[in-house]
Amino acid sequence: MAMTVTAPKRQVPLRALVHLLSAGALLLAGCYPPPVQYPYTPLVTERRSTLQENLLTLLPPEQRQLAAARAEAQWLADTAYKASAAIARINNSNFPGWAGNALINAYIQDRGLCWHYQHDMYRELRRRELRFFRIGCCVRDHTKLSEHNCVYIAAAGRHWPEAWVLDAWMWNGRLKVDPAVELDADEWGDLPEICDMLCMAYPAGHTYPVEHWFSVRCDDGRYMISSSNKARQSAQYRRMYENIQQGHKDHPGSLTNY
Repeated sequence: MAMTVTAPKRQVPLRALVHLLSAGALLLAGCYPPPVQYPYTPLVTERRSTLQENLLTLLPPEQRQLAAARAEAQWLADTAYKASAAIARINNSNFPGWAGNALINAYIQDRGLCWHYQHDMYRELRRRELRFFRIGCCVRDHTKLSEHNCVYIAAAGRHWPEAWVLDAWMWNGRLKVDPAVELDADEWGDLPEICDMLCMAYPAGHTYPVEHWFSVRCDDGRYMISSSNKARQSAQYRRMYENIQQGHKDHPGSLTNY
């Protein structure tokens, strides 16, 4: 006679349950772009102040207490958190990280790859002439399937990895910040060629609206600079143009929606 053995029931430890619920909450929170008020919540306001202080540590001691240096660091920190949320809203990105990439590669969603966020974050952080800091681009696992692109902020005249990495892609517009010196040097590196290209497209103090995209996906699936004739014939370019027109209505007299 066959016998059925039933495994004993195991109770889930309270700590494991808390971690599971926290992970679920984070995933759920990442399934929509951050609302307009997100960068102004007490938690993110505190993170903006923390990033300001972290950026100041990149400067020589004699500069850290200068009013102009503190103001520049504050502008960069505030813009980084506000812009990352705004970019996700414009992209209409409903899933974070690799989940969003899958939708884009399947032509279900238009925008939201990591390098889209890199280009857009670079654009927003170039709205001001910087004296004490500079904006750069970096990459993890360059040329691999796991390639991941971000921007970073370094002190003027200093080089990678003396910088703070800004990742707006991983958490769907909810900025992730890492010290570059603590990242794996074998996986992460500077990306000066992309920075040079974006620097020409978005000079310091530029006046492109937040809805502008450096490149768009043409109807044949290839990405091209949005100012090219072929790009201008694409559906994604038309969406960008519609976004810009809507932006004129949503934030009249301002280049940004944050």
